[in-house]
Amino acid sequence: MTSRTISLRRLVGAMAVCAAAAGLGACRQDMHDAPRYDPFEASTVLPKGASAQPLVAGTIARGHLDDDEQLYTGKVNGQPATTFPFAITRADLDRGQERFNIYCSPCHGRTGEGNGMVVQRGYRQAASYHIDRLRQAPVGYFFDVITNGFGVMPDYRAQIPVDDRWRIIAYVRALQLSHHAATSDVPADELNRLMTGAAAPAAAPAGGEAHSGSGGHE
Repeated sequence: MTSRTISLRRLVGAMAVCAAAAGLGACRQDMHDAPRYDPFEASTVLPKGASAQPLVAGTIARGHLDDDEQLYTGKVNGQPATTFPFAITRADLDRGQERFNIYCSPCHGRTGEGNGMVVQRGYRQAASYHIDRLRQAPVGYFFDVITNGFGVMPDYRAQIPVDDRWRIIAYVRALQLSHHAATSDVPADELNRLMTGAAAPAAAPAGGEAHSGSGGHE
């Protein structure tokens, strides 16, 4: 047997030993038991003695700068806003009607009188938007209710984006106006159409892109 053959066998043997050692090492629990902290676990080295540390003052999550107070809170200088944070277009109203019919009408009804289908089935009576208190309430009040809930009404911040909350409020205002409007409030061409019984023009698609922002029963 030549020295070259012996060296080759030794090399193969060494490689086999290394492979076996690596295999045995993989079966150990070192990685599974690696030092780490579970949420809120006590710590002897971290500040305040806990693994969970308070956020640095002023920390803002990515995508949540929300620096427009009126748009994101419905308030101006801490008070309910009396105006909308962006101009309301026909497309916004159409989108608001669509969202209202999905999220609000089950309790408040399609006309906002508080007689939605779930109320008719025994659920607690929802408020009518046509009472004086809600007709006179600022738009920021409605935004706060949609965002944070009121009484038995849950909040809808997770379901309804910020801009769509304002569009729903605009549609609520339209419903309120429809119940208390005079003929003098109707544009001349629309009044003529109503008087003659002419067909209404086709509604614009409710794309929900008129404004590029965020994307109790009251």
